[in-house]
Amino acid sequence: MIKKETIKIGGMHCASCASNITKNLAKMEGVVDSKVNFATETAKVEFDGSKANLEEIKKTIVNTGYKIIEQEEQEKAKSEELKHEKRLKLKVIFSILLTLPIFLRMFWKWEIPGELWGVPFTDWAQHDLAFLVVFIFGWQFHANTFKQLFKKQLGMDALISMGTLAAYFYSLWSMFFGGHIYFESAATITTLILLGRFLETKTKSRASQAMRKLLELGVKKANVLVSEGKEIEKNIEDIRIGEIIVVRPGEKVPLDGEVLEGISYINESMLSGESMPVLKEKRSEVYGATINQDGILKIKVSAEAGDTMLSQIIKTVEEAQSSKPPMQRLADKIAGIFVPAVICIAVLTFAGWMIASGDVSKALINAVAVLIISCPCALGIATPIAVMVGASVGAQNGILIKNGDSFEKVKKIDTVIFDKTGTLTKGEPKVRRVIANKEESFSEDKIIKIGASVAKGSRHPLSQAVVLYAEEEKIDLTEISGFKEIPGKGVSGKCTTHKTDLFLGNKKLLKENNFDISWPERITKEHREAGGTLLFVAHGDKVIGAILATDEIKESSADTIKELNKMGMETIILSGDNKPNAEATAGSLGVKKVLAEVLPAEKQFEVKNLQKDGRKVIFVGDGINDAPSLVQADLGIAIGSGADIAKESGDIILTQSDPYKVVRAINLSAKTFKIIKQNLFWAFFYNVLAIPLAVAGLVNPMVGAMAMGLSDVFVISNSLRIYRK
Repeated sequence: MIKKETIKIGGMHCASCASNITKNLAKMEGVVDSKVNFATETAKVEFDGSKANLEEIKKTIVNTGYKIIEQEEQEKAKSEELKHEKRLKLKVIFSILLTLPIFLRMFWKWEIPGELWGVPFTDWAQHDLAFLVVFIFGWQFHANTFKQLFKKQLGMDALISMGTLAAYFYSLWSMFFGGHIYFESAATITTLILLGRFLETKTKSRASQAMRKLLELGVKKANVLVSEGKEIEKNIEDIRIGEIIVVRPGEKVPLDGEVLEGISYINESMLSGESMPVLKEKRSEVYGATINQDGILKIKVSAEAGDTMLSQIIKTVEEAQSSKPPMQRLADKIAGIFVPAVICIAVLTFAGWMIASGDVSKALINAVAVLIISCPCALGIATPIAVMVGASVGAQNGILIKNGDSFEKVKKIDTVIFDKTGTLTKGEPKVRRVIANKEESFSEDKIIKIGASVAKGSRHPLSQAVVLYAEEEKIDLTEISGFKEIPGKGVSGKCTTHKTDLFLGNKKLLKENNFDISWPERITKEHREAGGTLLFVAHGDKVIGAILATDEIKESSADTIKELNKMGMETIILSGDNKPNAEATAGSLGVKKVLAEVLPAEKQFEVKNLQKDGRKVIFVGDGINDAPSLVQADLGIAIGSGADIAKESGDIILTQSDPYKVVRAINLSAKTFKIIKQNLFWAFFYNVLAIPLAVAGLVNPMVGAMAMGLSDVFVISNSLRIYRK
């Protein structure tokens, strides 16, 4: 049995750390796949439960040199992260203060009179300051390198450690035996890299801010109704499905549920991204973490703490952030072999300069420059940081991106297929027009009165639409006896007062009851282009009129189609509805191609046929009966409720039934992918340009350290631009 687990890891310092863990996990029997993400500090592992277990996997990670952060320790880990950030800040401040005198001596030759063991006090002062910076404040680089060497691994810290130690010990040797000293290089490199790490930690912290906000949305306790007028406070983990909770104005709804009593507006912006509050009354669904504004609600719990809409959103975002697009997998492979390759280049650089110049000092400093400037940190974080920000921004706006591949898939899309009912339309029929048979003497109000009176005993959506219309028009209904519902045809009954037979239904119902259908046939032809469903109303032995009910188009559907057409994408409606209805909807929205009367099982084949023609397809559906089509499409976008999020087949889930979010999801994916490409280009370009310059002796190690740190900051800051739109 294949199992999936996400493990939180502590102690990773760079992309090479993630690569080392991945390699060791891949060697384990039973591990099918593992994705270790340095940016989110997680490992997503798939394994065969009969051959491996979670404890063995964790042990492998620990043996690689890292620690496991268990669920109960994660709150403590966040506190430790803040402490680590403060410690790093202090290290940077003290390192700068100690490095400054040595660095300034490059421009202002300060001197301290006297000497010890034949070495000037000036050199001793530089040595002491450099020693404190390199071995006290920079000890983490050396400690991590020793740990990795002990396990026969190499990471980016090895490049920093080797470079600074080479500069320090060569300078120490030169103090006693003559030669140039490079204490300022050893100290400055350490300080600049510490500064880079601090800036990276700060900006990375901001990148995960949206995720933390999601985690903070939840409520810890709730008031549970145990008897009329008596409530007790419970932790939400202890509340079970079916219990009744009481939520007062200004409080957050603790868990998902159904309103049993009360009426109020609820702010759902934290889950859907929409600012307008939503009216909730009896039988309305409510979701945990949303805010009750102005009424007292009694809510029957429908999902326990781990299964709420908020929980599913958090799980989905975490999965997206830990997944890797194909571009990142290539970058990870390169980062994995980069460190040994750089060490080889540094050794060859030293040997080459020794042969060419015979100057140990020059050969060493150029080799150190290669080691320092080559750290591929930016390459390791280029994609995960952008994916993390993109997934977080999507979650804030009701767009759940389930995997990192989605960002990359969007670039090729040229066709968007929409399911009609429930996607572009509300899926709720509404009376659009009342048509009186002029051969009979019944007004439109009378037709509605008769139709609604006989329909009120039915729960069919078309019957309910007629009853609702009568209520809106304030038409009083008459009492009916002998109510009968004929599936697929309509309803009938008898007027209690006049003992007259009444009918509401389609032509099949009329034929079965021997009505003259010449007028219904003519009306059907006249209204074929309008789409919708015609319900005929009969009184006694005469057909007195018809009611046209149509599925109402969502407010944002037209803007959605217009925007997608502007983007150069072909839009198609794929529907199981009859052709006139589907074409009427398409005509009003500006969709030129319609595939109608397609059974749910056949929709997948229609998508496949378009793909055979070379099309790259997005399919947008409700995520349940459209599941095969969502999977078949190059990119599936599911419009689903919170309860269905875990089951959805789409790559992207829209938590709100708003088709315009399809446009926003495409734009967000396109923007995130653009940022990923920029980050990878910068990271590759930086290393491709920097290494030859260092080999040629054109880059000072201190400049290299600064450039390396700035490359990381650039990549993270560039990723944060996703927040701007």
